[in-house]
Amino acid sequence: MLTAAIPFPDIGTDLFSIEIGTFTFALRWYALAYIVGLLVGWRICLSAVGRTALWSPAGPPLDRQQIENLLTWIIVGVVVGGRLGFVLFYQPEYYLANPLEILKVWQGGMSFHGGFAGVAIAVLVFCLRQKAPLLGTADLLALATPPGLFLGRLANFTNNELWGRLTDVPWAVIFPGDAAQTCEGITGLCARHPSQLYEALLEGLLLGTLLLYLTWRRGWLKTPGALTGAFLTGYGLARSFVELFRQPDMQFVAARNPVGHALHFGDWGLNMGQLLSAPMVLIGLALIWYALGRAGRVRDQQSDTVA
Repeated sequence: MLTAAIPFPDIGTDLFSIEIGTFTFALRWYALAYIVGLLVGWRICLSAVGRTALWSPAGPPLDRQQIENLLTWIIVGVVVGGRLGFVLFYQPEYYLANPLEILKVWQGGMSFHGGFAGVAIAVLVFCLRQKAPLLGTADLLALATPPGLFLGRLANFTNNELWGRLTDVPWAVIFPGDAAQTCEGITGLCARHPSQLYEALLEGLLLGTLLLYLTWRRGWLKTPGALTGAFLTGYGLARSFVELFRQPDMQFVAARNPVGHALHFGDWGLNMGQLLSAPMVLIGLALIWYALGRAGRVRDQQSDTVA
């Protein structure tokens, strides 16, 4: 029974639209989130490389011009990787039958894990071409990513997508549309977890604050790979936790699997978001262990040399 809920603030999917004859130009909140997120991340990178005290004696991994060049590679990696990740991870059968639909990015359908893989490949190729240190560059990008995640999840909320499971918590939201209001066993309006906002707070605000603390207070940029490990671990844990509140992906829901596990053994399993996040956590922890252990060995060698 619905006892309390917050009406959905329906502000539309577009910030504004302009009609010129038969042509309509619209700036969507989702596109604005990408644009502002990339610009904020770019400014964070420039600020970080301008502060040599944050880095080891070798200095920042990139200069200002290289950062601007890398931005183009990142944009391509995010868009191509994010779209292909959604196609392969979530709806491969549909897009195999309708391949031209893959090109319609403006209709929505992006995967963070796919976008992350696309950026990782783009950064790897860029660093090899520029002979730039890979781990230091990855640390720089890890520091710059949370604002984009925060804004992207807010855009998911305003777009009325990726909403959560049914709930009666006081901050539950009544999302519009037949899909959101098709709730088994519920008469009248049904309310859901605003899981997009949970992700914005955990993956964006909280994780971003942690990375800033590790950078400016703990000096983790002086230890190549450590900050990247913290980002991977933090994101993987946050995403896996929020998946407990997100509505299951319908393509994985079946009579014997009503909770939408992509990998399941009886009643236990992982949904697709958790399945894709698990390797991030493992790789992140391994990177932290490797980076901090390597830094400790270097300090020990320097102490022995001085002695």
